[in-house]
Amino acid sequence: MNHRRQREPFVWEGGEVLAYKEDNGTFRAVTRQVLTDAGHGQGTSLRYFEVGPGGWTTLERHEHTHVVVPIRGSGRALVVDRVVPLALHDVVFVPSRGWHQFRAADDEPLGFLCSVTVDRDRPVLPTAGDLAALRADPAVAAFIRVGS
Repeated sequence: MNHRRQREPFVWEGGEVLAYKEDNGTFRAVTRQVLTDAGHGQGTSLRYFEVGPGGWTTLERHEHTHVVVPIRGSGRALVVDRVVPLALHDVVFVPSRGWHQFRAADDEPLGFLCSVTVDRDRPVLPTAGDLAALRADPAVAAFIRVGS
């Protein structure tokens, strides 16, 4: 498919809205839609994630990079070792092996486009030592969420 229309706000035709990782307790209130995949021959995949009010994505890192563009709502993100505010149409680059987590504001969802390589490695969750190092910064400690 070379063109996908939004069939309703933030829902595109031809893509199923799926709950994302709810069963493992590392995400809270997150859905995902795959907008492009390996079939497009670009080597990248574009996905739309939506984090419900007060929800968050997994605190993780991996070898592949991400480019994230918020297109709905507001929130904040941990990128490597800094917590940054997210505004519509910001561009967030998550480097290889950089810790990251996205959180929605308490009163509205956070929706973002996320571009990654089609062939990518599995995420790595923080160890107790990693968490201790991240929590050494009070702003990061107050921000991060692990488990449900």
